[in-house]
Amino acid sequence: MPRIVGVDIPENKKLPFALAYIKGIGRPAAEKIIAQLGLDPNMRASALTEDDVSRLTSVIDKEWVVEGELNRQIKDNIKRLADIGSYRGGRHKKGLPLRGQKTRSNGRTRKGPKRTVGGVSVRKAVSKT
Repeated sequence: MPRIVGVDIPENKKLPFALAYIKGIGRPAAEKIIAQLGLDPNMRASALTEDDVSRLTSVIDKEWVVEGELNRQIKDNIKRLADIGSYRGGRHKKGLPLRGQKTRSNGRTRKGPKRTVGGVSVRKAVSKT
């Protein structure tokens, strides 16, 4: 398996799909990188030579933010939002959806499983009077 910027890319896949295994590089970015280096997009990752791998690594290191540095930037951005007290930062702190989704009936992905409080489900039944 070729190893590029600390990620083992699958040998049996074509280059654009194999490079997309690197966090921060999607298919469009992979296709730009391949075109920039003049590689064949239909070539399998197993056909890469050591020279090709080193060229890919150098281009990705110079021009793209990937893997660890990308994770660090995302974490810093979220921390900044929470520190300045923005609405989105507060939603991050509480573990709730950020982009305006309703949470009364859905939102379980972000909120986690239902928690029972005092023997009754968290959502109260509305009495009809």
